[in-house]
Amino acid sequence: MVNVLQASPATKHTLMYESHYQLREMPFTLAPDPAYLYPSKQHKYAMTLLRYGLVSRMGFCLLTGEVGSGKTLVVRQLLGALDNAVTVGLISTTSSRMERLLPWVCLAFGLDHAGKDDPSLYGLFTDFLISEYAKGKRVVLIVDEAQNLNFGMLEELRTLSNINADKHLVLQTFLVGQPELREMLQQPQLRQFAQRIGVDYHLEGLTLAEANDYVHHRLTVAGGSTELISPEAIALAHTASGGIPRLINQLCDTALVYGFADQLPSVSAELMAQVIADRSAGGIFRSATQTSTGATPIGV
Repeated sequence: MVNVLQASPATKHTLMYESHYQLREMPFTLAPDPAYLYPSKQHKYAMTLLRYGLVSRMGFCLLTGEVGSGKTLVVRQLLGALDNAVTVGLISTTSSRMERLLPWVCLAFGLDHAGKDDPSLYGLFTDFLISEYAKGKRVVLIVDEAQNLNFGMLEELRTLSNINADKHLVLQTFLVGQPELREMLQQPQLRQFAQRIGVDYHLEGLTLAEANDYVHHRLTVAGGSTELISPEAIALAHTASGGIPRLINQLCDTALVYGFADQLPSVSAELMAQVIADRSAGGIFRSATQTSTGATPIGV
């Protein structure tokens, strides 16, 4: 097996498995890339609903899903389809320790918020919204990792949604987050907020058939053969990951590294089982079964 730690800079490129498997690039990197978005039925539903919410000028749209389910890729694809008639502000990181959300909203749109109190920020943001409306533009705020928002921050967003121009809604907000966000919105004190959500969708894990198509899609985009990873290996990865795309990526990527180290032509079920066992034994990767039962990782 190749010793990566002792490799010299001159052999660094040869340690990457692309050329061994005749790939243009690594197909299972974790960085969100719209080119690799697999159009499963539920991802198509999510994209269509978000576009519908955008065109219909709905005040709030909600997209939730487990970590690694593809939420960010859906949002990025949506952003890539927008034209200059839409002004977008993105809050990509949230924290329950944030005392006020309004400064972050202003920052998302490049407004000078430094040193201003909330009434001043509210006036600044209102003027910005009216100015964009006068230019014929719609304003969309996307809040990622929104499960970290507290009740007070969600109330700030509800208040901002009350800003209108000529009886027209001038701000649309897309909330993107983990399942805890949906649970929070079901609380009685957020009933008024929840009633303003015009579109909502939850991304589940991929089915086995979708997982096969997903792996084949990524291999094809990277210029490789769909036979590079066997159906039996994909089935094991699907079971261990619960169908979560990011976890499937991790397992398939590691399997390709293992296969390259042993100079194997493809990934078999036996190799994938070894990968799952090794990653589970380390205690960081937890299979879907271990996560649901709370069992300690003991390998496969």
